[in-house]
Amino acid sequence: MTSPLVSRMRPFGTTIFAEMTQRALQHDAVNLGQGFPDTDGPSRMLQIAAEGLHGGLNQYAPARGLPVLRQAVAEHQQRFYGIPLDPDTQVLVTVGATEGIAAALLALVEPGDEVVVIEPAYDSYDASVALAGGVRRPVALRFPDLALDLDTVRDAVTARTRVLLVNTPHNPTGKVFTTEELQGLAAVAREHDLWVVSDEVYEHLVFDGRRHVPIATLPGMAERTLTISSVGKTFSLTGWKTGWVTGPADAVAAVAAVKQFLTFVGVTHLQPAVAHGLGLPEAFFTGFAAELQAKRDLLVEALARVGVPVAPSEGTYFVVADLSGHGVEDAVDFCRRMPVEIGVVGVPVSVFCSDPAPVASLVRFAFCKRDEVLEEAARRLQVLGPR
Repeated sequence: MTSPLVSRMRPFGTTIFAEMTQRALQHDAVNLGQGFPDTDGPSRMLQIAAEGLHGGLNQYAPARGLPVLRQAVAEHQQRFYGIPLDPDTQVLVTVGATEGIAAALLALVEPGDEVVVIEPAYDSYDASVALAGGVRRPVALRFPDLALDLDTVRDAVTARTRVLLVNTPHNPTGKVFTTEELQGLAAVAREHDLWVVSDEVYEHLVFDGRRHVPIATLPGMAERTLTISSVGKTFSLTGWKTGWVTGPADAVAAVAAVKQFLTFVGVTHLQPAVAHGLGLPEAFFTGFAAELQAKRDLLVEALARVGVPVAPSEGTYFVVADLSGHGVEDAVDFCRRMPVEIGVVGVPVSVFCSDPAPVASLVRFAFCKRDEVLEEAARRLQVLGPR
């Protein structure tokens, strides 16, 4: 018999994150591959989640999420970005940002419609486009400066283009899109009447005095943008898988119509805890970003000591290193050998790209780990030696 898997999903095997995490366990390597922290989030959030579990919040939540969380999301968007939202019609709680992205694309994309994706791109994007029957139109960031060529974006748009998929702060590169770049993308979306799906899960994790600008805040974009975020990255609670989609009421309703047949509703007892987190003082958000910036610096300095240059890491959990000066021509092969030979795990950037050749020597490392873990990784990386 032929494979039971539908043809559009056959290119997508086990994710690189699962593979590299397994290699880390097998070889007792420091796992800087998968982007999850090794510490828990705020203790009060954990306490509220436990109280919910033992206090009766164990049945289905309302289809769009508990009112307390939808209200908290609306207040968060107003507080940080000046975005007014009706929590009853413009906020949808999802099972993480991954489901939000998938549901948004399934809601907006007809078979054969095109989706412009900026690469390197988080691997769920391509799979979600494929599930929707869409056609990916990739646009590559330029290494090493990670500049976005807006002319290339315009060239990628055709009469069949339906959605522009944006991710800032950007995984896997750590780039934070400038206001000028976002204005350029917004102009393309307005000119061609495109929907924008904006993945902003790293919204609070920006460094060196930068600020995150939601594309929905730009002129003419609120009515055509679905913004997606989640609890996982900001609060070091990636296993909670609680996210949200916000935007114009008709578009959020379309996503809700799809989402109900994916997971129906999210985990009920976590939602009040997430609502509490979104209301924490600003010092929490800036303080966590400062902690991550220091961790970034620790890892970047360790790589510099062995002559490994990095692309600018302006936010997120990640830094991209260029190993070409150390003879690496195939980062996939190198990353598979690295747990044994060096005792550290990274992820090849090529798995995030439709054209692997220009990024064949690049490796993404996650620095969202305890300092002692990063220091041990730094010690092990010294085996690379100066180039």
